[in-house]
Amino acid sequence: MIAAPFAAHILAQLGAEVIKVEPPAGDPTRSLVRGGPSGTFIAYSHGKKSVCLDLSRPQGRDAFAKLLTTADALVHNLSPKAARKLQLTREDCQMINPRLIYCHIRGYGPGPQADDLASNPVAEASTGVMEANRVNGRPSRLGPSYHDQFAGAYAVIGILASMLQRREGGRAGHVEVGLYETGLHVASRDLVGMQLKQQLLGRPEREPHGEFSMPGYGAYQTSDGRWIYLLMLSDAHWLKFSQAMGLPADESLATLRQRKKARERVESRVRDSVAACPFDEAAARLQAAGVGFTEVLPLERVLEAPQARHPGKLSRVSFRDLQFDVPQFPHGRTAGEETSPPPALGEHTATVLGSAGVGEDEYASLLESGAAAEAAAGAFAWAPVRREA
Repeated sequence: MIAAPFAAHILAQLGAEVIKVEPPAGDPTRSLVRGGPSGTFIAYSHGKKSVCLDLSRPQGRDAFAKLLTTADALVHNLSPKAARKLQLTREDCQMINPRLIYCHIRGYGPGPQADDLASNPVAEASTGVMEANRVNGRPSRLGPSYHDQFAGAYAVIGILASMLQRREGGRAGHVEVGLYETGLHVASRDLVGMQLKQQLLGRPEREPHGEFSMPGYGAYQTSDGRWIYLLMLSDAHWLKFSQAMGLPADESLATLRQRKKARERVESRVRDSVAACPFDEAAARLQAAGVGFTEVLPLERVLEAPQARHPGKLSRVSFRDLQFDVPQFPHGRTAGEETSPPPALGEHTATVLGSAGVGEDEYASLLESGAAAEAAAGAFAWAPVRREA
């Protein structure tokens, strides 16, 4: 639901024309929230075109083949089995367009699990992330689908690298990204750190998370119930914090090594000094002293921040009479510009297929057979919110 759409979203933000090919039922994220699209669809599908084709039908595959003939790249995250069934393997697609950069984001790369299914939490569970993230003692997913999004970003890197190879006269390679392999790469620091401790100490011992290894690094509650997150990585950070919050000088806590040995004392000092101030006062003191910090914000307040509202960070997206401020790719060519709304299912089927060489009679046959579809008025309406009397 996320990896390939996220990759194509980044490409669209960089200025590419992106054609979203969807089955008759549409992208699953079109119907996840009260009968209509979810935040995933709105955030990652604006600026794209939608073509509705049934690739399980020969006519639908023929029409899709015409799209491929002029495409620079194809990116999908179907399972290997589904790709074979729909004749969307690398070999199938490159027979149609030998210059095509074929990108497949799949559960697992080559290996004994190559055909197995995986999703974002499966990647977290199998690469050591989930075991350390527990809710009430139960291993739990992180929340946002970071591994899907990392895989999508890695796919974009691969596609652009292949385009550079082709520009320099080489043969563009295909791109294959596994969610599992993505998870391994993201976790490499922790996996190598564990091996280091095992070889030095003779026993496995994982590296602690940054905030747990650095006393005073983390979230602390102010007197008015807000949370402030402190950046406390170095001795200079500790000195500035101590001065800002009026803590007495203590040579026994001057170095990180000393503070680690006195972890509970350090934590108590930081916690108590922050708890004695309302948030605005603590923030003013820390800002004046040059201490790194931020407020721990709930989602509904994130986009109120002046930094978030600075020009170039957000684009206004209109969709079904609703307005959304959508964060943009940080250095995309289109960041901050107006963008087309997320397309209706099949909104561009006629124009895109016509540009690809599908004639009027062939197009009429596609619609009649159900191998293609156009946008239908009133395809969905968000269910109204029921309010208690």
